[in-house]
Amino acid sequence: MFSGVRATVRQETETVSAEQKFVYDFTEGNRDLKDLLGGKGANLAEMTNLGLPVPPGFTITTEACKVYLETGTEPAPLRDEVSAHLDALERQMGKKLGDRTDPLLVSVRSGAKFSMPGMMDTVLNIGLSDASVAGLATQSGNDRFAWDSYRRLIQMFGKTVLGVEGDLFEEALEAAKAAKGTDDDLDLDAADLKKVVKTFKGIVKAHTGRDFPQDPREQMDLAVHAVFDSWNSDRAKLYRRQERIPGDLATAVNVCSMVFGNLGADSGTGVAFTRDPASGHVGVYGDYLQNAQGEDVVAGIRNTVQLADLEGLDKVSYEQLMSIMKTLEGHYKDLCDIEFTIERGKLWMLQTRVGKRTAAAAFRIAVQLVDEGVIDLDEALHRVTGGQLAQLMFPRFDESAKAERVARGIAASPGAAVGKAVFDSYTAVKWSRSGEQVILVRRETNPDDLDGMIAAEGILTSRGGKTSHAAVVARGMGKTCVCGAEDLDVDTKKRRFTTADGRVVEEGELISIDGSTGKVYLGEVPVVPSPVVEYFEGTLHAGADEEGGLVQAVHRLMAHADVRRRMVVRANADNADDANRARRYGAQGIGLCRTEHMFLGEERRKEVERLILADNDKDRDAALSVLLPLQKSDFVELFQAMDGLPVTVRLLDPPLHEFLPDITELSVRVALAEARKDPNENDLRLLQAVHKLHEQNPMLGLRGVRLGLVIPGLFAMQVRAIAEAAAERRRGGADPRPEVMIPLVGTVQELEIVRDECEQVLAEVAASTGVSLNIKLGTMIELPRAAVTAGQIAEAAEFFSFGTNDLTQTVWGFSRDDVEASFFTAYLEKGIFGVSPFETIDRDGVGALIKHAVREGRATRPDLKLGVCGEHGGDPDSVHFFHEVGLDYVSCSPFRIPVARLEAGRAAIETAGSDSR
Repeated sequence: MFSGVRATVRQETETVSAEQKFVYDFTEGNRDLKDLLGGKGANLAEMTNLGLPVPPGFTITTEACKVYLETGTEPAPLRDEVSAHLDALERQMGKKLGDRTDPLLVSVRSGAKFSMPGMMDTVLNIGLSDASVAGLATQSGNDRFAWDSYRRLIQMFGKTVLGVEGDLFEEALEAAKAAKGTDDDLDLDAADLKKVVKTFKGIVKAHTGRDFPQDPREQMDLAVHAVFDSWNSDRAKLYRRQERIPGDLATAVNVCSMVFGNLGADSGTGVAFTRDPASGHVGVYGDYLQNAQGEDVVAGIRNTVQLADLEGLDKVSYEQLMSIMKTLEGHYKDLCDIEFTIERGKLWMLQTRVGKRTAAAAFRIAVQLVDEGVIDLDEALHRVTGGQLAQLMFPRFDESAKAERVARGIAASPGAAVGKAVFDSYTAVKWSRSGEQVILVRRETNPDDLDGMIAAEGILTSRGGKTSHAAVVARGMGKTCVCGAEDLDVDTKKRRFTTADGRVVEEGELISIDGSTGKVYLGEVPVVPSPVVEYFEGTLHAGADEEGGLVQAVHRLMAHADVRRRMVVRANADNADDANRARRYGAQGIGLCRTEHMFLGEERRKEVERLILADNDKDRDAALSVLLPLQKSDFVELFQAMDGLPVTVRLLDPPLHEFLPDITELSVRVALAEARKDPNENDLRLLQAVHKLHEQNPMLGLRGVRLGLVIPGLFAMQVRAIAEAAAERRRGGADPRPEVMIPLVGTVQELEIVRDECEQVLAEVAASTGVSLNIKLGTMIELPRAAVTAGQIAEAAEFFSFGTNDLTQTVWGFSRDDVEASFFTAYLEKGIFGVSPFETIDRDGVGALIKHAVREGRATRPDLKLGVCGEHGGDPDSVHFFHEVGLDYVSCSPFRIPVARLEAGRAAIETAGSDSR
């Protein structure tokens, strides 16, 4: 219908020079221009190119937004470009913006490169005024519709553009409904809505000092600026930090001719998914709301009907929508999220995008599309993440447990969440920061609730469906959510909800919500391991994958990740139990065995105390001789659990004071004994030792390699225990593969001295046992100096393992135990960090040192084996970095091994993809 006119539009708008082009008609873009047009604009253009029914419009680019945000004013050419596109749109539609007799109305909507649902601003019905509302009523033949549209404009514009508190409009609308004796805004007639408009205009005047703007172009320009400004709103910045979206992308603005779903029973608006975004199952999923505008569905103001019910309401539109959904999924080759409006039986497409989905849906859909021949396994692996896999490993509620169910809503985002009920975002944040687990309970959420949604364990609403704001945002964050629990009467002012049987739940009472079933319980419901964890543990019974093929999907993608990955994945494990678990989870060895954990326990701690208190060789040797067989037995068990796989044993690292009693506790004990005139000689000696070993900053004091250099025989004892345990296992026909790692080396001279001592011990054990031992000797790189001088250190080391926890501390000058509690929250809120450098590797600082150490180390020793053993080894983003810089392995805690395996495979695929391009 619009094709001929659109060709003219394209020709006319091309008169603007390409260098200064800030506005694109929907006919000019495509889905590959998301950086310039944002996701919404690019996809509107793509649907237009596909010949789908998209209302005409144009997109103001992200570049225009960047100029506006940097300078405080829009680019000089922008007004003329917008005027040219608006003139073309008016000719195309045969209407003038805000005309008195037959007004053209437009929506002004945000659209960033990455979906940020509800975080930025939208204004509908731009162009309505006191003069044009009558024209709209005449042309539509529906007075109620015209005045309903006008009150919506004033409400949205007042809140979004003029900064009027949104609750003022809501309260006025509620008062109007109360006066009518109804709780449904559809019961308000044209006369009622005229009064509401008058009231809304009074609110605007009272709180802004100006009348509601009557000039339609002024409305549009102010709305565009408001959308630009919303990129830097608090909620948008918070969402970007949460989702790790760069802050310098900016947003585009889409100006689209209005189509109306609030014209009566033959009109409506909806959101559809080509597959279930919560489970991934194939079917008809979505929500539809008759006689409503687009924001009503997402806002959850009224409960919707299921999309399948549209077939009975408007069969023609339903069948057309099903056809378009099939077209879009085939075109995008993925789950599509679609917004649509039906205006008097005519279907219009308002948006599409690759839909957000839960972790379970991501794995299921990826494998489904492989089986359907749409994508290959590489692409399927690319579409799931380690973060999603980690979510699938969270526990779930024990269905066999006795629990008091009080409601059932819509299973919007899966998971098992337990916490105290809170009824506003502020309380959720406050209680969460105090260490409380909370469930945010609302009638419906809105973008202003984002910080509370982040802080909460889960979200529960009494209104809305799978496409409501709460559901969409929760799924994107992997947060448990139950929506539309209609049996609950939520009273946010009284801070409580009432169940269908009259039970009142006050703020602070414990509740449990199941985002997989939609069930809501009172109290705390016990949890059991997820089927995915049972799969990794090997305890999932045959045929017990009741999760609809989820475990099978995980199995297939994990198997492909293992085929594709280059990096080995090892475990941080200190005992046989952890080692056995790690092996079940797919570990290919141990990258870090912390021997200090072997000295814990009352008996062993006493022997360490003897070692510390020894002031002569005889006493020291006696203490070491007792510790030797204990250490050996530990290593025998560990080597048995990891037979045939490498086990990297770190020699003693922490400061010795950690093995002694607390100085305050010991001082009190000594003082009390002296007061009783019954002093304890051992306590006195211990107190003296504690004072002697006391350091202002023990993490930078006598620890690591320095212990081995100043305490004769300590490292030799440990190496002897490792060697004797390996020899014993090898004589029994086993295949132990120990490696010895010296910690906290800062200079090659330290390593050379300790290495000589280790080699001497190894030679002695080999000679006495008659067993040939091939035990590699290496070091941790966890100090900046070690990284800078890695070329020298590699002369004495056969392998490096980057200790990224300490390396991060020493590069940043942070004491991890202190800074995370004291000022990291402020750093994150101010945007100094996008994420804690202890969680994800700091590529620019710590990462630069690692790159340098890799390059210099391998220049000296080309066969140098390289790994990482900090907790960064299990962080998805960090795994990709370690792949890029050429590490041979990552090592992490046993429960993070599946995540590291998956991400190592994804990193290999992405590298191969970029190389091929």
